[in-house]
Amino acid sequence: MIAAESSKFPAWFSVVTLVLLFLLKSAASSTNEGQNISQSCVDGTYEHEGKKCCLCGAGLHLEEHCTVNLQIGKCKTCLKETYSSHPNNHESCEPCTSCSQPNANLEVDEPCTPARNARCRCKKDHYCSSDIKTCKICYPCKVCEKGIKVACTANSDTVCSEGYNTVGIIVGITVPVVVILLVISLGLWLWRRNRKRQQQVELMNVTSEENSHFLRVVDLQAHLPDIVEVIGWKVMKDLAMRSTITDPTIEACQMNHPGNIQEATLELLKIWVEKNGKEASRNLVQILHKSGKKDRAERVMDILSRPNNNHA
Repeated sequence: MIAAESSKFPAWFSVVTLVLLFLLKSAASSTNEGQNISQSCVDGTYEHEGKKCCLCGAGLHLEEHCTVNLQIGKCKTCLKETYSSHPNNHESCEPCTSCSQPNANLEVDEPCTPARNARCRCKKDHYCSSDIKTCKICYPCKVCEKGIKVACTANSDTVCSEGYNTVGIIVGITVPVVVILLVISLGLWLWRRNRKRQQQVELMNVTSEENSHFLRVVDLQAHLPDIVEVIGWKVMKDLAMRSTITDPTIEACQMNHPGNIQEATLELLKIWVEKNGKEASRNLVQILHKSGKKDRAERVMDILSRPNNNHA
């Protein structure tokens, strides 16, 4: 009975059933293949000589293609100063950006790695007029004399305020004060120099009646002890040195009379008188005047002006 009923299905029904079963099997096979691709090649695939190869990951570059479908070939890490930031099948990596170009005023913000390019930034007190990520050169920030309104940033220059020019005010006050002080100092220096010259001229000019003794020549021998009392050893030593009497001679006078400086002064005065000859009296008074010992010169003139002197 069953055999009789099954024979009632037509032949075309069997053919359609077989075709549907084949299509379902093919669809299932395609789905599984897609799943295998996505699971085997995490970073995606590329085609090479009819095969699908897996891409190399970031930080790598391709050295050899795959030999088996849906497998990765031979990948190699990027060399120093090169990088690849995305999966690829390139035979080499890209060069890293340099932050040390001359006169660019850049410095490293993030160093280059095999999987990431270097990032640069402007040096301190510099800014870039474009996006800092693509900046090629940075410029010095403006220096404000009147104060800062908006500070310099990585992408914008300083904005200066429009306040008072403090530096100009300080300079305007300081310069006149310095000039006045210089003028006063110069005036004092000139006054002192002229006064000193005037004093020297007064000492050199023999115009008064009191100084008429300069023109006289007096025999000093009789007055030597009195003159020694007036001038003393220190002044006598200075007179001797002015007359080019040697140091050994001066020291010998002092050593010949140990403990008696007055006798040493007398001996040195006699040598000085002998060296100056007839002009000794005149030279003595003039040298005392010129060396600023006017009081001693006047006292010596008093001694020489006493009666009973022999004049030349």
